[in-house]
Amino acid sequence: MTTAAIRPAAPPLGRPFRTLWTATAFSNIADGVGRTAVPLIATTLTTDPFVIAILGALAFVPWLVFGIPAGVIVDRFDRRRIMALANTLRLGAAVWLGALVASGAISVWTLLVGTLAFGIGETLFENAVNAAVPAIVPRQRFDSANGWLQASQVTIDNFIATPIGGLLFGLSIALPLWVGAIGYLVPIALALLLPSLAVSRQTDEQTDAAASVPVHGARPALRYLWQHRYLRAVVLFTSVVGALLSFAQAPTILYFLEVQHVTPAAIGFVTAGIGLGALVGSFVAAPLVRLLGRGPVLLFANVVVAVSLVAVGLAPDVVTAIASYAVMAFAVSVWNVPWGALRQHLIPAHLFGRALGIIRTVTWGVFPVATLLGGLVARSDLRLPFTIAGALTLVVALSASRLLVRGTPRAYAAADQANSSSAS
Repeated sequence: MTTAAIRPAAPPLGRPFRTLWTATAFSNIADGVGRTAVPLIATTLTTDPFVIAILGALAFVPWLVFGIPAGVIVDRFDRRRIMALANTLRLGAAVWLGALVASGAISVWTLLVGTLAFGIGETLFENAVNAAVPAIVPRQRFDSANGWLQASQVTIDNFIATPIGGLLFGLSIALPLWVGAIGYLVPIALALLLPSLAVSRQTDEQTDAAASVPVHGARPALRYLWQHRYLRAVVLFTSVVGALLSFAQAPTILYFLEVQHVTPAAIGFVTAGIGLGALVGSFVAAPLVRLLGRGPVLLFANVVVAVSLVAVGLAPDVVTAIASYAVMAFAVSVWNVPWGALRQHLIPAHLFGRALGIIRTVTWGVFPVATLLGGLVARSDLRLPFTIAGALTLVVALSASRLLVRGTPRAYAAADQANSSSAS
C-alpha cells in the first residue's frame, strides 16, 4: 500500500476541548433539572396553556434584548470568566426559586422572573462556549466538536437531568431547584481551568482594539453578516423554522399530561424517549455530512422535522407521540451540528461572539412571539400547533432547497479559499 492511499488521521479534539465539554455537561445537568422543574411547578399554579406558554416564551426573551450585548461581552472579555459568571447567575436564581417554593411564597410572577434570570445566564454561557470552540479545536474537527457538544446536551438533558428532575419533583417541589443549584458549581470551577487560548483567537492588535470597543462594537459583526449573502439568507431561514418549532412546542407539557395522559413524575421518561432520537442525530450528523454533503443534510433535516411534527399532532397514543417527537428531535440535532460548524467556519474568530449574539437575537428573538401564538392556538386544541407548524415547515424547507443544497458548498469553499489566502 502506498502512502498516498493512506488517509491522514484526523487531529484529536484535545484536552482543552475535553475540559470545555465537561463544563458544558455539568451545566446541562443543572439546566435540565431546572428546565423540568419550572414548567411542572407552573402546572401546580395554573392549567392555562397560554400562561405556560408565557414561561416558555420568556426563556428566549433574553436572546432578543441581551443577545447582542452578550456577544460584545464575549468578544471583549475573558470567555472563561464569562462562563463562570453566567453559571453563578443561574445558581443564584435556582437558590432563590428553591427558597420561595420551600416557604410557600412561589407564584407565577416569581417563576417568570427566575426564568428571565436563567435566560440571561444562558445567553452568556452558550455564546462563550461556541466562541471558544474555534480557538481550541482544529478547523477540520468543527463538526465532530459540535456533535459531541450536542450529544452531551441531549444525553444529559433527556436521559439524566430531566428524568431526575421529574422524580425529584414527585418527592418535593423544591428539590429539583436545590439539586440544579448544586450542579452549577462544577462548571464554574472547570470554566476557570480552561487554557488562556479559549479567551479568544484574536491577534494582539485585535485584542487591544476590542478592549476599547464600547457597546456599539457589534457593528463590525452586523456589517459582516449583512454583507455575507449566504449567511444572511440562512439566518432568515433558521428564524422562520425556529419560530415554527417554538409555535409547535408551546403546549408540549400539557399535550403529554392531558392528551396522552402521562403523569407528571413520568414526564422525564417521556423526554428520555424523545432524547434518544436527538442523541442518535448528534452522533450521525457529522458522518452524514461527510457522506452526503452539508447542503443535502441540512435540507433533509428540515423535511424530516416537518413530517414528524405533523405525526406528533396526529398521534393516536403516547407511544406514537413519543416516537414521532423523537424523530423530530433527531432531525433537529442533524441540523444543529453542521449549522454550528458552518458558523464557526464562515465567521472570523474575532467577530464570532458578536456575530453569534446577532444571529441568536434574530433567530431566537422571534421564539417568544411564536411560543405565545402556539399557546393561544393550543387553547382550542393541544394537537393543532404541531400540525400547523409541520405543514408550514415543509413549505419553507422546500422553498429554501436551492439555498441549502447549492449555496452551502459554495459558501464553504469561498471561506476555505479566503482562509488559504490570508494564511499565505
